[in-house]
Amino acid sequence: MLFDSHAHLDDGRFDKDRDQIINNAKKNNIKYIMNPGANLKTSVRAIEISQKYDIVYAAVGVHPHDVKEMDDVTLELLESLAKKPKVMAIGEIGLDFYYDHSPRDCQREWFRKQIQLAHRVNLPIIVHDRDANDETLKILKEEKAFQAGVVMHCYSGSEELAKQYIRLGAYISIAGPVTYSNARKIVEVVKGIPLESIFIETDSPYLTPIPNRGKRNEPAYIIQVAEKIAEIKKIDFDEVVLKTTENAKKFFGIK
Repeated sequence: MLFDSHAHLDDGRFDKDRDQIINNAKKNNIKYIMNPGANLKTSVRAIEISQKYDIVYAAVGVHPHDVKEMDDVTLELLESLAKKPKVMAIGEIGLDFYYDHSPRDCQREWFRKQIQLAHRVNLPIIVHDRDANDETLKILKEEKAFQAGVVMHCYSGSEELAKQYIRLGAYISIAGPVTYSNARKIVEVVKGIPLESIFIETDSPYLTPIPNRGKRNEPAYIIQVAEKIAEIKKIDFDEVVLKTTENAKKFFGIK
C-alpha cells in the first residue's frame, strides 16, 4: 500500500479525468493521497475532493506564492477549514525566494502565522522551501514548528541540512527528481538519511519521474519514486513501500 504524500489533484489539469486518475492510483496499490491547498480556493477544493474519494485526504494552507493576498479574514477561514473532516495538516506553507511572487517580508509574516495556526488546531505542517534554506529553518525553530510536526515537501536541500531537520524530528519527502539523470544531490540525501525519516510524493501534476517525464504527473507514478529509493539504498522495494507509508500515516494521524 503506497502513500502519495503530496499531490495537487485539485489542479485544473485533472478536471476532465479525475475519476480515472483515482482509479489508476487504486490499481497501482495507492491507498492514501494527501492533497494540500495552495490558497483558500484550492484548500476548499482539496476538502471537496477528499470527501468524494476515499483514498484522498486534505491539507489547507496558503503557498508563499499567494500569501500577498492573505489577511486576517483568510487566516480565520483557514482555521475553520482546518477543522473539517479528513483535513490532516496545514500546507503547503513556507518560503520561496526563487520566484518571489510575494514580497519576502509578507512571506515571512504569513509563514509564521500559519505555523501558529497549526499549533492552535493541533495539526502538522507541510513546508515548501525554495532558495530560502536558512530562513525557513530559523522560522521553524523560532515558532516551535517541530512540536507540531514538520515534513519538508519535495526536498531539494543538502544532505547535511536534511540530517539537521531529522535531528529536530522532521521528515524529508522525496519526489520525482530523484529519478532524473542529473539528480546527484538528492541521491546523496537518500543514501545518507534513514528510511524511517522519508516520505514519497509525486507533487502531481508536476515533476513527473522517469520514464514518464514530459507527461502530466499523477499519483500512480509514485511507484517510480519508491523503486528509485530502493535502488539507491540497495533495499527491497516492499520495504520502501511499507516504511514510507507507515511514516506518513503516523505523521498525518491516519488510522
